[in-house]
Amino acid sequence: MCTAINFLNQQHENVFGRTMDFHYNLSPCLAVFPAGSAWECALGKLFTDRYAVAGIGRHFKNRYVLFDGVNEKGLAGGALYFKGYADFPQFSQQSDKIQVPALDFLHYVLGFCASLDDLRELLADITLVGIQDGLTGTVAPLHWIFTDSSGRSVVVEQTKLGLNIYENPVGVLTNSPDFLWQMTNLRNYIEVTPEQTNKANWGGFLVEPFGQAAGTSTLPGGYTPPARFVRTTFQKLHMVQPEGMQEAIIAGFHILEGVTLPNGVVKTANGTFDYTQYTSMIDLQNKVYYFKTYENPQIIRVDLKPFWKSGKTVQDLGSIHLPIHYGTMD
Repeated sequence: MCTAINFLNQQHENVFGRTMDFHYNLSPCLAVFPAGSAWECALGKLFTDRYAVAGIGRHFKNRYVLFDGVNEKGLAGGALYFKGYADFPQFSQQSDKIQVPALDFLHYVLGFCASLDDLRELLADITLVGIQDGLTGTVAPLHWIFTDSSGRSVVVEQTKLGLNIYENPVGVLTNSPDFLWQMTNLRNYIEVTPEQTNKANWGGFLVEPFGQAAGTSTLPGGYTPPARFVRTTFQKLHMVQPEGMQEAIIAGFHILEGVTLPNGVVKTANGTFDYTQYTSMIDLQNKVYYFKTYENPQIIRVDLKPFWKSGKTVQDLGSIHLPIHYGTMD
């Protein structure tokens, strides 16, 4: 369970953000990959990044799996769960295309593409394959959202019908069902409005609304992917457009607060609880990462540019889980 968004400020600068909701402790870290650095994919093959990349992900057994990230050209993206719909072919020795494990697709795109147009071209030359991940022992069912400096965004989904890329006019993605279904479902909420509802005349009896926000009373309030998609799309498309980048980052965090999961409200089939382990926002213009975690709501800011200039060595900047200290510590 995750939610991702992108939007422009008044200066036409793009921001991308997401919540990471999961029931296992992902132990997320922030890693940077300067241009020309090599990394190992789940197939044991080495890829060398054309562009500098940074992202939040999981580091285990000398491998990094990115959950979200950005590159030096201002292309950003995130991987989200797509259970019941994602369908990846197995690795084949006879394939005439480059085979990319689904777990590594986000990093692969950020390392080789400068824009959404590059991504469309890349998809014609690769095959996404399913490889079991070391955390769950299963083939992670994923789909992806990408955005670049233009402010456009796209969704990439691999299902039984094949590999598809869709323009995303609302700049929002959650989980299952598929993206086209989620877009169609928005039509069920066409009457939702930020405007105040007027009095209604019921045969001479005047019914008055309760205070403000009556126009939003039919918005879905649960945490299902369709409910989060509708609610986030409505909030994002009706917010006052932020003037500058700092206002945009703050606005993004506020929107995603509407879909964050406290630990305990969503119980999985195996008795664990999905909760929002972190929320991130990325300034695509200036290549700056912002994030906060479940344990620490203080927003942390990391300028990526100095790390990208430090050579061709991958740098693990460490866990994003930082403690809160107030006053004098003994």
